Amino acid sequence: METINNIELRDGNVYPDEKVLRKVLNEGYDSYAMLLDLFKKNELSYEWRYYRDGKAWLCKVQIKKRTIVWMSAWNGYMQATIYFPEKYLEKVYDLSISEETKIKIKSTKYVGKSKPCIFEIRDINNLNDFSKVMKLKIECK
Repeated sequence: METINNIELRDGNVYPDEKVLRKVLNEGYDSYAMLLDLFKKNELSYEWRYYRDGKAWLCKVQIKKRTIVWMSAWNGYMQATIYFPEKYLEKVYDLSISEETKIKIKSTKYVGKSKPCIFEIRDINNLNDFSKVMKLKIECK
């Protein structure tokens, strides 16, 4: 029987500081640190907040007041999601990202009128594709 990974950080009283995140992410913590460096280089700010509707801590990554990325912690990795309105999807598919990433994005169901581009950041391997998609999101107004 296949085990399904569940989102971590469900206790609203336990802030996801470095110690907590290291425990949850394990080897994936270094990739999370690389994400934070990437955000800093692109002048993005991030904030962890507990959302009662989803009963979990999420990290909102913004430029000024515009949300670029949503992140959640899972056992062993960080999930980073970038939402694109339908009008920008062709630009996403035109990026020089892997076919595997494009197929995954195309197969993901819409959330309202936006398509989520979901990345499981476990190691450096898909950080390049994530960076390109994130930069496109920053450019799109």
